[in-house]
Amino acid sequence: MTVTTPSVPVHRALPAGFAWGAATAAYQIEGAVTEGGRTPSIWDTFSHTPGKTENGDTGDTAVDHYHRFRDDVRLMADLGLTTYRFSLAWPRIQPTGRGPASQAGLDFYRALTDELLSHGITPVATLYHWDLPQELEDAGGWPHRDTAHRFAEYTALAAEALGDRISTWTTLNEPWCSAFLGYGSGVHAPGRTDPADALKAAHHLNLGHGLAVGALRAALPGASRIAVSLNLHAVRPLSDHPDDLEAARRIDAVGNRVFTSPMFKGRYDEDLLKDTAHVVRWEELVHDGDLAEISRPIDLLGLNYYNPTVVSSAENAKNLARHDGHGDSPHSPWPGSEDVAFHRANDDLTAMGWPIDPTGLSDTLTALHREFGLPLLVTENGAAFEDVLDADGAVHDPERIRYLESHLGAVADAIEAGADVRGYYLWSLMDNFEWAYGYGKRFGIVHVDYATQKRTPKSSARWYSQVIRRGGLA
Repeated sequence: MTVTTPSVPVHRALPAGFAWGAATAAYQIEGAVTEGGRTPSIWDTFSHTPGKTENGDTGDTAVDHYHRFRDDVRLMADLGLTTYRFSLAWPRIQPTGRGPASQAGLDFYRALTDELLSHGITPVATLYHWDLPQELEDAGGWPHRDTAHRFAEYTALAAEALGDRISTWTTLNEPWCSAFLGYGSGVHAPGRTDPADALKAAHHLNLGHGLAVGALRAALPGASRIAVSLNLHAVRPLSDHPDDLEAARRIDAVGNRVFTSPMFKGRYDEDLLKDTAHVVRWEELVHDGDLAEISRPIDLLGLNYYNPTVVSSAENAKNLARHDGHGDSPHSPWPGSEDVAFHRANDDLTAMGWPIDPTGLSDTLTALHREFGLPLLVTENGAAFEDVLDADGAVHDPERIRYLESHLGAVADAIEAGADVRGYYLWSLMDNFEWAYGYGKRFGIVHVDYATQKRTPKSSARWYSQVIRRGGLA
């Protein structure tokens, strides 16, 4: 969706019953990559490949959540979280991506969810947060149609085992990153750089989502809720020049509508098909019945938001430097739109180099409400800063507090404008393995000393705890 009219956040309380949470992902926190029958994922392979991550960092140990989850849940309870969004590791539940479930893997998630429930914290499970079993990648990965069917099989195993404990399920987290960073620019696992494979992966992720929705509906109690989490780009043209408006349209198509239109409208938009017709043969890729499968109804739409995306035509840019926030690569993650130029929205940057602009969050939430009418969750929002322990062992992070306050204000803005926003999941609960950036970027409201695994709540954690206890910013 193209956003052109920023709004000004109004800070106030959030509605009663609003879900206050934090989020994590399995490979970023669990560690224990060879325990309980778990087999390698594409991120194990990628992170162990020289030159793929900063300092050669891997998730082998991460923050050892696999062994420390009970302490981590007590920390969540101390902060007052009412809900926790985490991901299930596919190769921990279904080693190699085929065959029966690992009871050891399921037992870990049973114990985790039981611990959460015993502390009054509602578990929200994400089925896929990028850790495809390596054996499925070796067989073709997401560009291969069979992977979508293997995902549905894994989904059924997880839902049948954990559906009595978990009532809210998310199929995919940020499929745009899985497809276009994993198979297009190569900055994420599995590190492939083929634009046709990126588009094939996008379609098969869509198909996997639809098949997973069907598997969840068949296995879960009727009151369960199903969601997907999309990192939709708040696209803004650099100017009202027709060429810049065209650049924004193209990025909206391959950055947003490649997922939202098939999922919620049962189609791929004609402009996307035209933009990418020279890259992939859609008439061969999309089989009869695929779009009906992909567009199965869901109950909630999750939005992951960090910053807006400002674009122009190449002719209206000083250079073609790609400030799209998605890592450095000579290969573009934007098939069919490789000549679009990207610009930072402003110079108020996080440690990731991402501009801070909460208006993109409020505008995107209101746009989603107008277009799709679904209940919404902010399933990720947060920022990395240069956090350090002071002499007293404390971490003061006023920049993060300002970031979170302004973005929660943007959520309140969207609710005031009519959007049905049900909850907010701060990214992230703890510092962790930040994918290709390794351990150099800290997003957590809890500091982790990676040498000792000591957890230290930052000032932002205490601030967020107070916000939760009073039900908002007022």
